[in-house]
Order: sequence, then structure tokens, then C-alpha cells
Amino acid sequence: MTRVLLTGFEPFDGETVNPSWQAVRAAAERPPEGIELTAAQLPCVFGAALDALRAAVTATGPDIVLCVGQAGGRPDVTVERVAVNLDDARIPDNAGAQPLDEPVVPGGPAAYFATLPVKACVAAVREAGLPASLSHTAGTFVCNHVFYGLMHLAATERPGLRGGFVHVPYAPEQVTDRALPSLPVAAAAEALRVIAITAAGRTADLRVVGGATH
Repeated sequence: MTRVLLTGFEPFDGETVNPSWQAVRAAAERPPEGIELTAAQLPCVFGAALDALRAAVTATGPDIVLCVGQAGGRPDVTVERVAVNLDDARIPDNAGAQPLDEPVVPGGPAAYFATLPVKACVAAVREAGLPASLSHTAGTFVCNHVFYGLMHLAATERPGLRGGFVHVPYAPEQVTDRALPSLPVAAAAEALRVIAITAAGRTADLRVVGGATH
């Protein structure tokens, strides 16, 4: 049995819901055969989010951690490839903090790569009939903060722990008054289940095009 910890965020920036948490919770309610899925909600707060992540990892002892966040404006499920050691917040977090040009971990490496087969995960989601792509930036807000913190935790304290980050679009209810893309929560949850299955079943990635020109 492969133990997978899924994390999502509380609402932020004036939203009343966060599809990352909705999708994570829905996915955990229907774990694939042979995989134990546990869901944990993280605060959208610099520092506190990493404390909550560490507590969830300690409590569940996962083999894989898949952190999930909302990326309003993106049209598909995006599997992140790189976490950077930078907090540079365009807006305040839910505690009012707005760090500018600060490291996630002072003295830490400039960046970490996800240790999941990111291209294979994208391909599997597409094969399931859902929109997905590879992303090379998780931003510089709390999502990247958590992604970098996860990979630093794995690199320094949890040998063998594999991890990564996925962004999901807005839920339809969030865009009824604005022309932005959205994805039903049930579809996002299914994509997360497919990613969990793929990550649990393989470590080697596909050798296919996944780069970007900008």
C-alpha cells in the first residue's frame, strides 16, 4: 500500500472557496486501489503553511506528498516541475504578511525539482480525458513556498520521500461574473487521483517534449 498525502489550501484573496482543497478532499474520499490517500488543509500563510505541512507529514508518514494549489487564470491542471527559494508576494497572505525578495529557506539551494514523474503525470491526466500541462513556475506566493518547503524537507530530513506540486484552475462558481477559465472540482479531483496512481506506479519519467519557449 502506497501512502499518499494530498494537501490543499484554505481560501485566500477574498475567495470563499479554494478548489485545491475541494479537489483534494474529494480525491481522498475515493482512493484508488492499492493507494492510501490522506487529505490535509494548509493555511494560506507564509511559515504557518510549512508548519502544518510538517505536522501532516509527521502524522501520516507518507511515501509521496502531492501539494495542490489554486492557479486562477490557468485553463488546465498544471503539474509543477521547479520550486524556487523565493518569497515575493504580490498580495498579502491570510495573516497580512507580504514578504518581498526573501528566501523560503535562508541558505537553501536556489531551486529544487519535483521528484515525481511530472511528464508521465501530465500524459496520464490527458489520457484520462482531462486537460493538463507541465508548468515550470509555481509562482512566488504561498504555493511555491510550500512546494519548496516540501522538497527541502525531503532533501534534508526525509530521505526516500517523493513529492511535487499541482495547480488547479478556478472552480466554476468562482468565475460566474468574470471571463476566466474554470474546471469542475470533480474533474480536478479525478486528475489528482490519476496523478497519484501514476506517481505511485513509476519513478522514471517519460522522455517527451515538455519545455517552454517563454
